[in-house]
Amino acid sequence: MKKILFLLLFGLLLACNKDDSVANDNNPYLPNYPVNKTINMSLPSYSQLQFAGNSVYVSGSDAGIRGIIVFNTGSGYTAFDAACPNQELSSCSTMTNNGAIATCPCDDKDYNLFYGTAEGMTYTMRRYNVEVNGSYITIFN
Repeated sequence: MKKILFLLLFGLLLACNKDDSVANDNNPYLPNYPVNKTINMSLPSYSQLQFAGNSVYVSGSDAGIRGIIVFNTGSGYTAFDAACPNQELSSCSTMTNNGAIATCPCDDKDYNLFYGTAEGMTYTMRRYNVEVNGSYITIFN
């Protein structure tokens, strides 16, 4: 009887600790594109990244699906694809950024640029790796 009770409790513990973000790794709306983009914060287009709470939009052929939004968290940087994560790719599925918020114009949902999440939405923004070397930020996957 003790073994059965132990197995039931162990099974419940595993079920409660399940990480729901794993489902977000396989977003059906976002194709996988290689990303390897370096930006120089000394340039006027990116200089506002030197200050906490600011974000910039980065475009280019090596900048993800719809470009990349880079955000200065105050203790580092985050980088997310600018494609709306809960929408089919369309004319309205490129997010706009304003400080710590990115907005999808298709559904007017606001995503937090600290974590890439929006309340009540299934998928988070696609996050990229960030490496800082002096005034250069390299974004890659």
